Amino acid sequence: QVQLVESGGGLVQPGGSLRLSCVTSGRIFSRAVMGWYRQAPGIQRDLVATITNGGTTVYADSVKGRFTISRDSATNTVYLQMNSLRPEDTAVYSCNARLTSVAGTFLNYWGQGTQVTVSS
Repeated sequence: QVQLVESGGGLVQPGGSLRLSCVTSGRIFSRAVMGWYRQAPGIQRDLVATITNGGTTVYADSVKGRFTISRDSATNTVYLQMNSLRPEDTAVYSCNARLTSVAGTFLNYWGQGTQVTVSS
């Protein structure tokens, strides 16, 4: 069973920072595109950022210049550093590991989600 364990969410004031972490097994981490997604109440889950095992990153336009995704192969951990947080960043953030099967289809694994609330 694939497990992704997230940590680092919480309550922060506008303009503040948080760092999210997600740990998974080495067997998954070394092969997966790792990413963070978020979902606010009543809104579909959206991409925040992804990173390949080669370090190529993709960001949603709304977080460019404020958020940074990174990965540490020594600890099988993907991070999301979030700076200059805004109330509209409030959401449940979920870690994702995406593998490509031999048949070319995507296999997606998800963490349990961690709440980020930006409020004064």
